[in-house]
Amino acid sequence: MKKNDIIRLCITSLTADGDGVGRSADGMVVFVPNAAVGDTLDVRVIKVKQHIAYGRVESVVVPSPDRIVPDCPVARACGGCVYRHISYDAECRSKQQKVLDAVTRIGGLQPSLVKAILPCERRDGYRNKAMIPVALESDGVPVIGFYARHSHRVVPCADCALSPPVFNRIAADFLAFMRRYPELVYTAERRCGIRHLYLRYAEMTDEVMVCVVACAEHFLHEDELYDSLTEKYGNIKSIVVNVNPDDTNVILGAYCRTVYGGDTITDVLCGLHFELSPLSFYQVNRAQCERLYALVSRYAALSGDDVLLDLYCGTGTIGLSMAHNCREVIGVEIVSDAVDNARRNAERNGIMNARFLCADAAAAAEQLRDEGISPDVVVVDPPRKGLAPDLIDTIVGMSPQRVVYVSCDPATLARDLKLFSERDYSVKELTPVDMFPRTAHVETVVSMSRQ
Repeated sequence: MKKNDIIRLCITSLTADGDGVGRSADGMVVFVPNAAVGDTLDVRVIKVKQHIAYGRVESVVVPSPDRIVPDCPVARACGGCVYRHISYDAECRSKQQKVLDAVTRIGGLQPSLVKAILPCERRDGYRNKAMIPVALESDGVPVIGFYARHSHRVVPCADCALSPPVFNRIAADFLAFMRRYPELVYTAERRCGIRHLYLRYAEMTDEVMVCVVACAEHFLHEDELYDSLTEKYGNIKSIVVNVNPDDTNVILGAYCRTVYGGDTITDVLCGLHFELSPLSFYQVNRAQCERLYALVSRYAALSGDDVLLDLYCGTGTIGLSMAHNCREVIGVEIVSDAVDNARRNAERNGIMNARFLCADAAAAAEQLRDEGISPDVVVVDPPRKGLAPDLIDTIVGMSPQRVVYVSCDPATLARDLKLFSERDYSVKELTPVDMFPRTAHVETVVSMSRQ
């Protein structure tokens, strides 16, 4: 087998990233995006390694029963929706298997502990946050869209199905502005200009935040952009410039300047009002987040006298949503803006039994342990890299009765669950939650208890 060969391939499974897997006639494993289990495909080989190869679909010879016609014209090119070519039932089966494989193979858990995935009722228009890169095409014309998979090439997309309609309308107006002034587009050579359009939407209050990510806090013709947007969209309550001058893949810089309206917008989640700043974490699927938090609450099994420690608390949403069921909530978050939001969120909602610490999770946990605070329940919602072993040791050293782990990466979750099990915490139940339909991502909520 060599590059550019056309081979016939039967797809037998999907990877954790949503690629199809098949074996060539000579036994080589081949990975193919935009494939479905049960497909028979003609595949063009695009890369060959020692034991594996990569290909792309040239034609579908026999379609899988799971295959559907994608309803997005850039679905194959864009790096976002890896499952838009298969039915939603097939997508949920794939995500369930992704979690099951990780926790059994890496974590050593029994398959019976993994419950059925919690599907999402709304599969389009659910995202309340969008990071939209700006680029120049080869002819110098500005485009906005989303990065192609495993690249920094922007695939033009004027109407993303995952975004609410207001995002697509604002993005179209923003693109028109950029095409009037193409010299404002950031390039690696110039290292100045506008890099991203960042949008947030508070569904329950209909408030919109527009954030322009640029190399400097001022740029030419900025008043024209701000005035045109606020005149057209009455629900824009905040316009912010995020300054990121660094040559980096990180989208947001540390400094924000509010140029219109307030520094935050407000949404309603689990009956509580939450302030959202540009840098604060907030789940992108509000309705499904309420279902996920209900599951977290059930696993926490709080009594009225429990102390709840909420690590990686963000704007305090998880802890505050359960504050009425416990004696005290202690939230820990390293992003100072998010901690400020969390404190104001507690005050706004009249919650008096919550306090928030701005610190690294491991350092804060050690501080609380030194203060003699022994939480009854610990909730962790870490980033994709999971928990550091020393933080797991610190949590275990506090001897909580129950630990609830919310994960966005099954592999690091499985690794951490194995460490907890070696420290006398056993997994009682584990439920995948589809927070991000049509993408490869899946959340998982785990209930653990001290043996």
